Amino acid sequence: MTLLTNTLSSLWQVVLVGLFFGAGLPAVFALGMRSLVAGRAGEQARPNPLGIAGAVVCFAVVLIAIVAIGYLVTPNFL
Repeated sequence: MTLLTNTLSSLWQVVLVGLFFGAGLPAVFALGMRSLVAGRAGEQARPNPLGIAGAVVCFAVVLIAIVAIGYLVTPNFL
């Protein structure tokens, strides 16, 4: 019974991390792209400063997650 409990405990953690990195990061990136064009009416319209700030935050989260993944995969290599 302990083996089953440990397996199920590990399984939900793997599923949660897979959902975050598999669907969460592309969604955050898409949100950043969407916030870049927020408030623009045409091609010559000036960008919204709040939209740019939101995009920078979203892109920073994605970049930090990618660097963290790289470090977690290769901790002894660096």
